[in-house]
Amino acid sequence: MSELIDNARRRKDLLKHMIRQIHGGVAPDQVRTQVVRLLGQVPYGDVVEVEQELINEGVPTEEILRLCDLHSAALHGVIDVKGAREVPPGHPLHTFREENKALSWETDELARLYANIDAAAAQADASETMGAIRMRFNNLMDVEKHYLRKEYLLFPFLEKHGITGPPKVMWGKHDEARALLKGAMEALAAADSITAEEAHGVIQLVLKPASAAVSEMIDKEEHILLPMCLDTLTEAEWHEIAQQSLEYGFCLYDPPDTWRPAGTPAQTHEGSFASGRVQLPSGSLTPAELTAILNTIPFDLTFVDKDDTVRYFTQGRERIFSRSRAILGRKVQFCHPPSSVKVVEQILSDFHSGRHDRAAFWINMRGRFIHIEYFALRDPEGGYLGCLEVSQDLTEKRALTGEQRLLSYTDREGGHAR
Repeated sequence: MSELIDNARRRKDLLKHMIRQIHGGVAPDQVRTQVVRLLGQVPYGDVVEVEQELINEGVPTEEILRLCDLHSAALHGVIDVKGAREVPPGHPLHTFREENKALSWETDELARLYANIDAAAAQADASETMGAIRMRFNNLMDVEKHYLRKEYLLFPFLEKHGITGPPKVMWGKHDEARALLKGAMEALAAADSITAEEAHGVIQLVLKPASAAVSEMIDKEEHILLPMCLDTLTEAEWHEIAQQSLEYGFCLYDPPDTWRPAGTPAQTHEGSFASGRVQLPSGSLTPAELTAILNTIPFDLTFVDKDDTVRYFTQGRERIFSRSRAILGRKVQFCHPPSSVKVVEQILSDFHSGRHDRAAFWINMRGRFIHIEYFALRDPEGGYLGCLEVSQDLTEKRALTGEQRLLSYTDREGGHAR
């Protein structure tokens, strides 16, 4: 196309002019037509640089934030990310992309469920479909960990390289998405019995904007942020991000691989402590010894901190309830089905207030007798530290009779112990 502008500076100036047109009220579709006709595919780096230049020239970040979605609409499908190199599994960028795939699956499912509501008779009961929508939004709330890793791991490194505009704008969009998702969860909690007509109104006014906010951020990440980070950050910086990611947890995806730059020695557990030992009031252990002890005790432990965030679980050979590292950093309320969330919240409320310190339950599951107990953890002054969930399979122990004394111990081959 003879009209395509190849000069990099002229291309950026024209792109900047078109974005200013949006700020002046020109419709995004009209601007997109101009972009395609004059520029063809726009390199993602040009978008980043133009946004930074606009901020440097005095356009308030709040103004760019306000019109960010219009920018995205105008540039949708014309940003060129060809040639972006691939990264191996375990690399932080690979994890971000896999999380985006999982989030996209959730938003696609929501779109299908919205269509089911729209197709339903006006007075038909929509409670079942709204229940399915609630489960999808429960999963979408996991995006918080994805956003936190961006805000506290990716953005600081970009700022060190002089890229400040996009992180500011994206953080603002995160906060908008958070508010919309919170509103969606509140609306869904109040929709226990609802007609399709009522559900349609909730979807249009509350739910669609929330799921759309997540989808739009995925698009911004895949076409702008992640390629920019891959071109900007060093291998050493990516390694730091990888090492710190577990502190925040993962979103709907548990990376099965560990990544480190070529030539970097594998980090041992002992290396994470200056002395190689964890000092406790009654003794000390190496991290390897502590891990083995916690994974060998005959029950499952899950620790939820004082902010109701899942921080740790044991990984014994015979787990009662499945766990993946994707729950780390997630609010414990979102790890339970809607039918039991109110009970969980009541237990946590009682623990926080000091009204109770333990709560026990037992169930029969697949022919096994399972005992589940929650304990409030407190410091010496009584301050609340968190909650410990202890799950045990007591089937064999309930069936014990008589005595089994230490002196009668025999090995598995039937010979007596020496």
